[in-house]
Amino acid sequence: MKRFDDQVAVIIGGARGIGRTIVERLVLEGAQVCILDVLKNELDELIKLNVVQHAFVVDITDEVHLKETIQNIIKLYGRLDIMINSAGIVGPTATKIEHYSLSDFQKILNINLNGAFNVTKAVLPPMVKQNYGRILHITSIGGKEGNPGMVGYTASKAGLMGLVKGVGKEYADTGITVNGLAPAVIATPMNKDTDPEMLKYMTAKIPMGRLGTVEEVAALVCWIVSKEATFNTGFIFDISGGRATY
Repeated sequence: MKRFDDQVAVIIGGARGIGRTIVERLVLEGAQVCILDVLKNELDELIKLNVVQHAFVVDITDEVHLKETIQNIIKLYGRLDIMINSAGIVGPTATKIEHYSLSDFQKILNINLNGAFNVTKAVLPPMVKQNYGRILHITSIGGKEGNPGMVGYTASKAGLMGLVKGVGKEYADTGITVNGLAPAVIATPMNKDTDPEMLKYMTAKIPMGRLGTVEEVAALVCWIVSKEATFNTGFIFDISGGRATY
């Protein structure tokens, strides 16, 4: 399929894991893709492999630099149709709140929530101008149900869902959709930093009895940000192997 011919997509956190697989799927379906990430070596590799033509080292907590980068992308391509934000960190795991430092909590909120606020704010003006856009944030089932020992991550993803719902309603009459996707545990490099017992706990809650794959996530993501998805906004989609059934 070539659902994204003549469309321009920005993928935040697209250098590896879920984000990279989304990049590859969008390119396969015809999109012009720009990646924003802090992982310079991985970005250089993607350019070298000719996966994408443009990739930018950007810290999404830096609102000014982020805005400048989005403006440069508009100058390059003349439009912006899709923004997918898969950037995020897990932070401490298997750590009760009484042992959870405020600095760790604030760091996670700054990247996972404040960063999402910044990127949403930055991409909306060009989308409003063209009366079309697709914004998607990768959230987490942990933000819906809560994961013990991960208060920072859980709180940041719950806050991100609130951002999606609020902004989705704000722009519901503009041709722009704003949605979220809440995966259960997906097999990615990020899970290497997760406490093994915590990972076992989260996997045990999935009726299918396995981790999700990045390819499964990318397939659903590409439908959500396509022109086919016209009547969904402010919604949190699930991809959880049966964990979420509501």
